[in-house]
Amino acid sequence: MQNEILIAGFGGQGVLFAGQLLAYAAMDEGKQVTWIPSYGPEMRGGTANCTVIISDEEIGSPLVSHPQAVIAMNRPSLDKYEPLVKPDGVLVVNTSMVDRKTTRTDIKVVEVDANAMAEKLGDKRMSNMVLLGALLGQLGVLPMKAIEHALQVHLPERHHSLLPKNYEALHEGAMMQALSI
Repeated sequence: MQNEILIAGFGGQGVLFAGQLLAYAAMDEGKQVTWIPSYGPEMRGGTANCTVIISDEEIGSPLVSHPQAVIAMNRPSLDKYEPLVKPDGVLVVNTSMVDRKTTRTDIKVVEVDANAMAEKLGDKRMSNMVLLGALLGQLGVLPMKAIEHALQVHLPERHHSLLPKNYEALHEGAMMQALSI
């Protein structure tokens, strides 16, 4: 089985980190993986997205036109990628940064006030982990333990003090109830 996931937002939101973490976790689980980042020249504030493909078999192409799942971390990302999600796919929307409802009726939409949830957890930088948790809660592409293990193994030692907050953010996101639209 092959899962194609696109994570999009702007620089500084942890878009690339969330995708890379997903790719590391899948690799550690023995899956075939591709991770393709795309970002503008700006360090913060410019557009950023990445595509992650996780498969049980060899991946034919790393390019994805219509992903099975999208995490839209801001309004421009929702506007651009909502139409591209495969029918019956999953769209996770950060309602903290999006001021409109989705229009698709043939996909599962998960609305998450990720910034507010991250702030409630004590660190606004955790919104990407909240959204990744919400995606995992709906898509089930990898077990949560795989993501936790990848965080522990691949997060630089100097950031290990953030592990408990990352785990908490992932679990909070996974518990989000989906809005079926």
